[in-house]
Amino acid sequence: MKVKLAAILCLLLLFSCKEQEARRPKTHSTQSFYKEVLEKNKKLNALEKKRLEKWISQDTINNYKASAQGFWYVYQNKDTVNTITPKLEDVVKIRFDIVSIAGDTLYNTQEREYNVDKEDFIPALQDGIKLMKKGETITFVIPSYRAFGVTGDGNKIGINQPIKSTVTLIDIKSSK
Repeated sequence: MKVKLAAILCLLLLFSCKEQEARRPKTHSTQSFYKEVLEKNKKLNALEKKRLEKWISQDTINNYKASAQGFWYVYQNKDTVNTITPKLEDVVKIRFDIVSIAGDTLYNTQEREYNVDKEDFIPALQDGIKLMKKGETITFVIPSYRAFGVTGDGNKIGINQPIKSTVTLIDIKSSK
């Protein structure tokens, strides 16, 4: 019995005398970090959407429609006869400007050609152009997350800045 007790004590002493290891710092997984950021962005986007909806409701001149793609628009000039709208890979010629919601001009009116869904352009306008017919003019109200987002454009459009853009579809060149 004494031999067993001595052996157990020796084993306990042998294994309990190990050096203590330093605790490792608590780390967050990448997945939990992205979930946190995603939740914060959802809240910020919801707040921005409410502010824009309030601004739109105070505009007594225009009757904006909400799009399924997350922006609002109002026709300045609507074609009720023509049915042709831009399709994938069509080249459109547009005239557009970009202003702040307060009405400050950020970019003066300019013309450009755009290859539908094949070029990088303001995401909301990529979708909005596909609603248009030749000769139509639409004013788009675009939340920051459908425009230049958390980075701005690095020039005149700030971080998380919603914008307005009035676009005229001048011409559609079919890809076929």
